[in-house]
Amino acid sequence: MELDVAGVAQISHTGTLPSRDGVSAALRGAYDHALAHREGAVADYIPVLAEADAEAFGLSLVDVTGSAHDIGESRVEFSIQSISKAFVYALLCDAVGHEQALATVGVNNTGLPFNSVVAIELNDGHPMNPMVNAGALATTALIPGDSPDEQWQSIRRGLSAFAGRPLDVDEVVFSSESATNQRNHAIARLLESYGRIRRDPGDVVDVYTRQCALRVNAHDLAVMGATLADGGVNPVTGERVVGAEVARDTLAVLAASGLYERSGEWLFEIGLPGKSGVAGGLVTIAPGKGAVGSYAPRLDPAGNSVRGQIAAAHLSRTLGLNVFASAPRTAPERR
Repeated sequence: MELDVAGVAQISHTGTLPSRDGVSAALRGAYDHALAHREGAVADYIPVLAEADAEAFGLSLVDVTGSAHDIGESRVEFSIQSISKAFVYALLCDAVGHEQALATVGVNNTGLPFNSVVAIELNDGHPMNPMVNAGALATTALIPGDSPDEQWQSIRRGLSAFAGRPLDVDEVVFSSESATNQRNHAIARLLESYGRIRRDPGDVVDVYTRQCALRVNAHDLAVMGATLADGGVNPVTGERVVGAEVARDTLAVLAASGLYERSGEWLFEIGLPGKSGVAGGLVTIAPGKGAVGSYAPRLDPAGNSVRGQIAAAHLSRTLGLNVFASAPRTAPERR
């Protein structure tokens, strides 16, 4: 998908965010710009997701000081879905360390759809990265806990700490996903056969499905992303959720694989770590500055929110968030 950013000037990634009024104006501009787009379709492979309002659209930006800017339906709740992968991976890295997470789960893009079985076979059973379903299942399986319930409670507490408020499961979404997640069961069994999962695969899929069914809104996603942007400290609550090195590692993985096989195009156009979910959520993170959360259920063929991507691209340019953008020094600064 080509992002509609024509005529939006690219500002270099320098300094801090502009004034509160400047950020609010940029958010309004991004919202109005993206609202005009009606491409894409609401996900329906999980039956309950097909009931979402295709016109719903909300944006939220939270910076590393905890200052928040919201517009549209930023407090409408939806299931976090695959966005949970990023934050559960951060919890895993915090628990077991950089080396074990790298060796077991990996960090390289598969170049194939998020639920690919072929990618596992092509890579000798290695899940490759935590943002595809195989890697996410391997990640969830490694979360410390003597039982599936202990693992689940650890995940729920951790993601709630990222959001700065208690998160609950949408039981309707959980039931709908549980009735249609045969492919994830197959992936988990395949990973077990390669020795990548050492717990009961059915239990792993159940815990993973629960984490995907947690209810969030666009504002929650912005707070969660801002926590990674602020070196693992939630800027709203002040709580350290994960270590600074973990935040760095998680953002690196998101930059490489956060938008599946479209991650290269995303990084080229937007230049920021990000993660999408099939319910329409999207989080975009500017290290050291803050994060943007969005909700817009219409998705492109890769499963990424259309309006969310367009809004993120607009904000990346108008606020100077792209980590690859720089301005040349002026003549007096040159030696």
